[in-house]
Amino acid sequence: MTTANNGNILLVEDEENLHDTLKLNLELEGYSVTSAYDGNKALKAVENEYFDLIIMDVMLPELDGISATERIRIQNIETPILILSAKNTSLDKVTGLKKGADDYLTKPFDLEELLLRVYKLIEKNKKLQDRETISDSFSFGSNQILFNAQQAITWEGKTIELSKKETMLLKLLFENRNEVVPREKILQVVWGYNVFPATRTIDNFILNFRKYFEKDSRNPTYFHSVRGVGYKFTDL
Repeated sequence: MTTANNGNILLVEDEENLHDTLKLNLELEGYSVTSAYDGNKALKAVENEYFDLIIMDVMLPELDGISATERIRIQNIETPILILSAKNTSLDKVTGLKKGADDYLTKPFDLEELLLRVYKLIEKNKKLQDRETISDSFSFGSNQILFNAQQAITWEGKTIELSKKETMLLKLLFENRNEVVPREKILQVVWGYNVFPATRTIDNFILNFRKYFEKDSRNPTYFHSVRGVGYKFTDL
C-alpha cells in the first residue's frame, strides 16, 4: 500500500462491507481515511479533525446523512461533501445538493467513477483555497508586512521580527481579508495539524497582532475573533 497522502477523507457509511471496501480502495489511491458509522460521529469527527473531503451515506443510524450535511454547513465548514445514496430520484438529488452537498452519487456505483469524483472534488477544493496569493509585501493602515524577510514595520515606525508561523498566519488572513477563516483551516494550513489543539493557540497570535498593529488593542480595527467560528482580518 502506498504511503503517500493525497488528502484526508472522512468516510461515513454504516454498511460494514461497503465501508471496508471503500476504505481499502481509497487508501490504495493514497488517501488517509477516517471512519464514521453514523451521523453524530461524523459531526464529532469534523469538529476535531481537518478533512479534504467527506463521503456521506444518506441512510445512517441516529442522524441521517442529509441532516448531518446540513449541520456541517451551518457550522461554516466548507469541506466538499460527496453523498452516496440508494435514493436516486431527481428530488432526492436536489434535496442533497440544496442542503450543502457538492456531489451526489447513487448506489450501486462504479468504483472507478467514485474515485474519479473524489479526485476532482479534492483538486477543485485545493485550487479554491489557493485562489488568491499575496505578493512579497502587504500594507494596511500604516503597517507593512515583509513576508520574505519575516519582518513588520508598525504604524509607530518600529521594525518587528516575525516568526515563521506569524508570517504564515498573517498571509492566510490577508489572502482571505474581510472573510472569516475557520479555525480548522488555520490550524491545518499554518500548523499542519490533522487533529487540532486548543483554540488558545491561535488566540495568542491574534492578541500579539493586535499589540503590534492596532492603535487600540482593546478595540481592534483589523484583527477579529468570531466566537465559535474562526478569525477575520478586516481591511475596508
